[in-house]
Amino acid sequence: MGFIALGINHKTASVNLREKVAFLPESLPQALQAACASTGVSELAILSTCNRTEFYGLGDGQVLLNWLSQQRQLPIQELSHCVYVHHDKDALRHLMRVASGLDSMVLGEPQIFGQVKVAYQHAQQAGTMGQHLERVFQQTFAAVKRVRTETAIGANPVSIGFAAVQLAKQIFSDFEQAQALLVGAGEMISLVAKHLKEQGVRHITIANRSLERAEHLAAELGGAKTVLLSDLAEVLHHADIVISCTGSQLPIIGKGMVERALKKRRYQPMFMVDIAVPRDIEPEVDDLDDVYLYTVDDLESTIEENRRARQHAAQHAEKLIEECALQFLHGQRAQAATGLVTAYRQQVEQLRLAEIAKAQQSLAQGVNPHDVLERLSRNLTNKLMHAPSVQLKQAAASNAHDKLAWAVDLLGIQHND
Repeated sequence: MGFIALGINHKTASVNLREKVAFLPESLPQALQAACASTGVSELAILSTCNRTEFYGLGDGQVLLNWLSQQRQLPIQELSHCVYVHHDKDALRHLMRVASGLDSMVLGEPQIFGQVKVAYQHAQQAGTMGQHLERVFQQTFAAVKRVRTETAIGANPVSIGFAAVQLAKQIFSDFEQAQALLVGAGEMISLVAKHLKEQGVRHITIANRSLERAEHLAAELGGAKTVLLSDLAEVLHHADIVISCTGSQLPIIGKGMVERALKKRRYQPMFMVDIAVPRDIEPEVDDLDDVYLYTVDDLESTIEENRRARQHAAQHAEKLIEECALQFLHGQRAQAATGLVTAYRQQVEQLRLAEIAKAQQSLAQGVNPHDVLERLSRNLTNKLMHAPSVQLKQAAASNAHDKLAWAVDLLGIQHND
């Protein structure tokens, strides 16, 4: 098949090296064309994310590695220590595992599938997605669909931020209309905000000590509101969902502040998640009847259970991927035999036409039709049997028992000895 997967990822290289070999999305079409032109690789796609840069194509992996080394002006020895190369079935299995999230830092995460699709689209745009690579990616997409529908690999949250959002979603029947208040603007809150946005929550307010940082995150979300942390008490009563993660050494949301907010809300329930360590929300808040308060420990226990569930689902997913890879390879091999079958049919057809022409000539000369049919069938049988008979005798003379056994199956011989 000649299909290869070559790359580096978070398991084999530091972020420092991964940054050096990464490709910006807008540069991919040009990079694909340049790589194919320079290396002779006939079909190629490049997947480049924060955790991996991988090449999928038809060609020589070493040539691609040399090209990458020259393009990024990196010593080939430095890259060689971090690069992995898979061929044919192993390469196909690797691509399927990557696209299914089985090779991700967070097992089963769904974002990588979208990134693989983007890599496929860039290769299409660049004209480097040939027929063979097209079939490889289509089979990969089909495998991911099976993994997602037939296993629970992505059903349970395994990150603190995602778990917090999923828990909130279970509590609110009209989740998209819920008012969310995020306290802090660091990495964890940024992830929470993105998860909320992906789940359709439209009303998000960010409270932070630095208004500039809050506004930067709000811009990334496309229009969230921002307030200073000092104004938190003024906006708390609007929030149905409060998720807090700051670097404060003391609680910033006290029981009294929440009591006053509940009174303004006419005691409509509030869902609160404190994922900060030390805690941002006073533990006594949990004593209030209309508050559902969860800490990072509550989420961690859920996440650990979900990790175990994903591990079990991953075992099922691995079996599905193996099945899909074998199915594709069997199809490719069967397709490769199509040319042989066609050539053999043409050869037999030529013999048939030649014998029919002789028979028609004999009939025109007045030869007995019965004799003509006898000669036709005998000649055709002898010619069809000649090549197999010669090969069978040679196999028997050289004790090639495997070849003889294969011939029995191929020719459908009913051999009683």
